[in-house]
Amino acid sequence: QVQVVESGGGEVQPGGSLRLSCVVSGSISSVDFIGWHRQAPGKQREFVARITSSAVTMYADSVKGRFTISRDNTKNTVYLQMDNLKPEDTAVYYCYAARLSASSTTWGQGTQVTVSS
Repeated sequence: QVQVVESGGGEVQPGGSLRLSCVVSGSISSVDFIGWHRQAPGKQREFVARITSSAVTMYADSVKGRFTISRDNTKNTVYLQMDNLKPEDTAVYYCYAARLSASSTTWGQGTQVTVSS
């Protein structure tokens, strides 16, 4: 089994930055990729970014060039560095860990990001 815990959300002004952290514990050797989705009020959850066990990254078009996903294997932690934040980035951000062999995805509890002047 895998457990996922996010942290680092908060409120920031447009153009500001935040860094989210996602700590993964448990059977992490079986995790194929770790990523982030977000859900804004009244909208469906959407993909933001992900990183594989070999550090290959993928981003949604809406965040390319502004967000950077990275991982520190020594800390079992994935980071989402968010720069040049916009009001439309306001959402609850969820980290997830996917295990393809087990057809399993584990989600965290979410962390709120608010971008407002």
